[in-house]
Amino acid sequence: MSAQLTDPITLAGRHAPSRVLLGPHPTNLGAGRTLSPRHVAYYERRARGGAGVVVTEVASVHASDWPYERAPLASDCVGGWRDVVAACRPHGTLVLAGLGHTGLQGSSAYSQAVLWGPSGIPDVISREMPMQMEQAEIDSLVEGFRAAAAAAVSADVDGVELDAGPRGLLRQFHSDLTNVRDDEYGADPLRLTREVLAVVREELGPGRVLSLRLSCDEATSWAGITPSIAAGQARELAEALDLLVVVRGGPLSANAYRPDFHRPPAFNIELCRNIRTAVAGAVPVVLQGSVVDPADARRALDEGVADVVEMTRAQIADPDLVVKIRRGAVPRPCVLCNQTCQVLDPRNPVVTCVGNPTAGHETVDPAEDIADVAAGAVLVVGGGPAGLEAARVLALRGHRVTVADASARPGGMVRAAAGTPHLQALTDWLEDECRRLGVEFLLGTAVSDAELDAAERAGATVILATGSRPRPLPFPVEGHVRCVGAADLPDGGTPTEGPHVVFDPVGGPVGVAVAERLAAQGRDVSIVTQDSVAGSRLGMTGDLADANTRLQRAGVTRHLDSRIVSIGDEGMRIRNRYTADEAVVPCAVLIDCSHRLPDDTLGSSHMDAVRVGDCVAPRTLLEAVREGRIEALAVTASRRNEFDHHPFTLVNER
Repeated sequence: MSAQLTDPITLAGRHAPSRVLLGPHPTNLGAGRTLSPRHVAYYERRARGGAGVVVTEVASVHASDWPYERAPLASDCVGGWRDVVAACRPHGTLVLAGLGHTGLQGSSAYSQAVLWGPSGIPDVISREMPMQMEQAEIDSLVEGFRAAAAAAVSADVDGVELDAGPRGLLRQFHSDLTNVRDDEYGADPLRLTREVLAVVREELGPGRVLSLRLSCDEATSWAGITPSIAAGQARELAEALDLLVVVRGGPLSANAYRPDFHRPPAFNIELCRNIRTAVAGAVPVVLQGSVVDPADARRALDEGVADVVEMTRAQIADPDLVVKIRRGAVPRPCVLCNQTCQVLDPRNPVVTCVGNPTAGHETVDPAEDIADVAAGAVLVVGGGPAGLEAARVLALRGHRVTVADASARPGGMVRAAAGTPHLQALTDWLEDECRRLGVEFLLGTAVSDAELDAAERAGATVILATGSRPRPLPFPVEGHVRCVGAADLPDGGTPTEGPHVVFDPVGGPVGVAVAERLAAQGRDVSIVTQDSVAGSRLGMTGDLADANTRLQRAGVTRHLDSRIVSIGDEGMRIRNRYTADEAVVPCAVLIDCSHRLPDDTLGSSHMDAVRVGDCVAPRTLLEAVREGRIEALAVTASRRNEFDHHPFTLVNER
């Protein structure tokens, strides 16, 4: 019988309570270059939720490495590691300290020092040229790994994980994309890693876990680490390890590591299967790569693909993932949007999740499942993500909740807007949870101001989550051109023949997705944006280059650096914002993907009305869910009502 996700596993004599691993990832939770109390709360919450192994954010083993502003430095992390261990150990979770060096894929912005690399080859992203490491730097790096391991042992961690993944300096030595040395470290690309493993093992001893995160496919066809090369490397290193994490990606394919929903979930299954076959049982193997569905994780164990499954983003989305799997409940889904869990961008955002905004804010947000002693009746107007999350939390706390929505199905803009079907898994889950908790839904019900007044007179708390409405187009439209909002675009596309133009002044995922969808239906599609690249905001999710590649392959014409002047029967007139040159583009249908306006007409006379989500200001899914949750937690004894004695009614118009 195959192992289950919830079964324990023994690593280096230490027992993990489940086979689900939380992998290392940047969080921006640090205080300076150390792990903060926010880190501790973040990891403890996942340990409490059943994680078998937690690998902390990778700490730089040498001061020459400072890849992002709040990147931990191992020599500063002893106290933080110790606190994480103390918080996680009562739950049985093993804590591994992530250790690494980003080498030529780091940054000199914070260290103000030259980057280190195996060879003088510039990074393809930053274009910065590193110095080629000589023996002195190599010796210093090996000593840095040894000292970092010793520091971790002094914090009583259960082990360490070394980074030879897509951004790791160890991986850079493994690959002929970045290592063209003519010495022994070029002739033997694994030499440095073996030296590091030896000194780290000496510090750990036999009773602590030594894990290696190993890039086994750099996803390049002409050079670099291929799966067959990686199989040999894994086989050679396996005997020195207690755990091997199989990952994908390199300097030219960093987005292959944790891609968004455009890459199928669990995409590393065959790669991991082959590596596990290659090591032939010498070391337990971990499957990594967009594993967010427990069914995929179970299948990987059943089929012998891996011994452990990394489900990092799934546990950001739902820290109780393993607990819910144990009791047969459905976890909050990760929709692989990468909108808020990828934090390496100039804003320095804290890690969180669009569906679980408490992630990263565990020291700030109150618990959502504490019963409200003054629970009463609440009317939520609007069944989009803000309204659904408010209703879910209120029902969880014991309130009697009614959700009224004018649409036939809950979901709001997530369900309506073309280009966001992948997010519907979240709103579907929210609806299912609301129904499970006894929330009453009145669909096809347009609530009036008079009914709001009646509800408030009856003592009910009212939360308005009425969403958004279209913004008038900022240019004249004449003739027979049809204009359709992204939220109103039918699933099958418009029946109108002729050229379709996507107007995208936002640069987010919707405009690109609408253009792709129409092109897949055989339409003649172009996209107009004032930016110099289509989908300019997708850089933060790691999809910018891939999105433009998909548009190119789909035959979508991109009109960049352009504004629409007017639209008429002769076509759409656009003007280049730099040169002021104008051109006429054929246009039969315009799909408007611009910002919308808050739908604040309902309850406009109620100055103290509680509003959440897009009816405050149309923003992203994160703000909608977060505000729904915050306002639900604010419905306390100060808003106590007497609904049982003063009922109100709404008219269902379906």
